[in-house]
Amino acid sequence: MKAVCWNGVHDVRVETVPDPTILNPRDAIIRVTLTALCGSDLHLYDGYIPTMREGDILGHEFMGEVVEVGPEVKNLQVGDRVVVPFPISCGNCYFCSHDMYSLCDNSNPNAWMTEKLYGQATAGIFGYSHLMGGYAGGQAEYVRVPFADVGHLKISNGLTDEQVLFLTDIFPTGYQAAENCNIEPGQTIAVFGCGPVGQFAIRSALLLGAERVIAIDRFAERLRLAARPDGVEALDYNETDAMAELKEMTGGRGPDATIDAVGMEAHGTGLPAFYDKAKQTVRLQTDRPTALRQAIQACRKGGTVSIPGVYGGFVDKMPMGAAFGKGLTLRMGQTHVHRYMRPLLDYIEQGKIDPSFIITHRLPLDEAPYAYEIFRKKEDGCVKVVFRPQA
Repeated sequence: MKAVCWNGVHDVRVETVPDPTILNPRDAIIRVTLTALCGSDLHLYDGYIPTMREGDILGHEFMGEVVEVGPEVKNLQVGDRVVVPFPISCGNCYFCSHDMYSLCDNSNPNAWMTEKLYGQATAGIFGYSHLMGGYAGGQAEYVRVPFADVGHLKISNGLTDEQVLFLTDIFPTGYQAAENCNIEPGQTIAVFGCGPVGQFAIRSALLLGAERVIAIDRFAERLRLAARPDGVEALDYNETDAMAELKEMTGGRGPDATIDAVGMEAHGTGLPAFYDKAKQTVRLQTDRPTALRQAIQACRKGGTVSIPGVYGGFVDKMPMGAAFGKGLTLRMGQTHVHRYMRPLLDYIEQGKIDPSFIITHRLPLDEAPYAYEIFRKKEDGCVKVVFRPQA
């Protein structure tokens, strides 16, 4: 089969690799009908996530048709159309039984790696380094799904693949980010970063009752997309002092909650952004927390900072004094996708949101190297790329 393979920093190739097979009785094999390029894939592309190996298959946002099931998978049949969550979860451990699926105790065969780095193991993730299990990803014609009897969402209605694909990751991730803000009617939420997750955080904040959402970015196409729903105001941080503007727009109090939808490769202006870039380049810190610092500084006293943006290791110059002094609540983590898929599907079926609004590029799998390049460089108005491997 064809698959998108990592071969080094800024080197992805479409290669012919062996088809996946059933390895465990709870496995299934999916023929991928639609898959996507995620912003967090760029952390692999740029070389900031360790333990990648040449030939690793990328991708964690995918859906498709079941073509084979293991003998212990009783709730799937060949021919079922399914959406698959990006975290792999056993369904039986303490964390899965408490709806904290991305913290699964049993799905990461390389648990010792994350235990050394984080103190405890996290769940396995498709196509996201050996630190996260070494699983082959879904930017491929076929994929093996472990624990296939847990978490999948069958799609049997008339919705298109493009309408439901993002239930795999970015829609639940944006929604969990907004939910973590504990939004109350009349509140103002500031979203730092208008990439795909930021776009869904914006719309989710409105769905959850926010009166105003203020979106901060520097790319015109992302700001235009963010400003489409009523109640959203956009700020270009290259054109204005976003921190001062946030204060002015909220009568000096600050947003009730802020969302860092950027993560470890944040850009910015001025000395702090240069400092972050320099330290990350020489690996004196693993992540650039520019947006996170701003989210903490901007949030009102007693407010919440929600962090869906991916962080992988260690950061410097964090304003913990501000977080402590203002009594902020920080909520973060990989998304418990399984928890959200069915409720968010209801939003789609009811016509409250059509997630396909985010797609800017539809490409064959063979053009993956080009897609990674333009997505990283923010060229050609690229916000979200989807691939049809069977095309």
